[in-house]
Amino acid sequence: MKRGIVIVKITVINGTSKKGTTYKIKEMLLNELRDYADITEFYLPKDCPSFCTGCLNCVLKNEFSCKDSKYVQIIDESMRKADLLIFTCPTYVYHVTGALKNMLDHFAYRWIIHKPAKEMFGKRAVIITQCLGGGCAKAAKDIKDSLSWWGVSSIMIRKYKLMTSAGFDEISEKRHSKIEKDLKKTAEKIKSIDYSKPSHTNISAKIKFFIVKNIQKNISKTNPQYADYLYWKENGWMDGVKPWKKQ
Repeated sequence: MKRGIVIVKITVINGTSKKGTTYKIKEMLLNELRDYADITEFYLPKDCPSFCTGCLNCVLKNEFSCKDSKYVQIIDESMRKADLLIFTCPTYVYHVTGALKNMLDHFAYRWIIHKPAKEMFGKRAVIITQCLGGGCAKAAKDIKDSLSWWGVSSIMIRKYKLMTSAGFDEISEKRHSKIEKDLKKTAEKIKSIDYSKPSHTNISAKIKFFIVKNIQKNISKTNPQYADYLYWKENGWMDGVKPWKKQ
């Protein structure tokens, strides 16, 4: 532990199990944080191997009725308990890997429109992606879309265009040095945050919340036992409680 700072919890979601360029970039960042954080990592598809089939059990019933609940709930719990989320993923055909897309599909029930976790509204996240020439922005957006709809407002994005061979060891020393310098700055920024205080919830997340609140209210008029509405009611959100405020 450095500087007398309390060790924070970091959950890392790796969009591939391949230990290639993205893995090495991610390790450069984590090496700056290991003495500062308790790090839990998940590698896809290993830690979420089965495809989401769109059965909607997580929405219409509850998250534990998902056929892949034994995988999904381990990741869910880790992310909810973490102070910081780090998503790393190479760019595959201008988007995230199929393995990561599959995991994000499994977490559709955590979107604000359904059963968001209140812990996510104060969460911070970092997205790291890389590509040869293009597609980084779209891959990062794939991840950011889910994070934003989970309620996360504070999201740092680091995109690296290698513009050369896919092999990290084959990139120029100049580009390698630039990436390393940027990741060290990112690590310092991560360390400077006071994680005892939740991040600010932006206006976009709040607008989504209040729009969905009205939707839930209207649904309850014809279907008072609708699972999403009952979840919102149980959390007090239908009665003035806001997930971004401590009760």
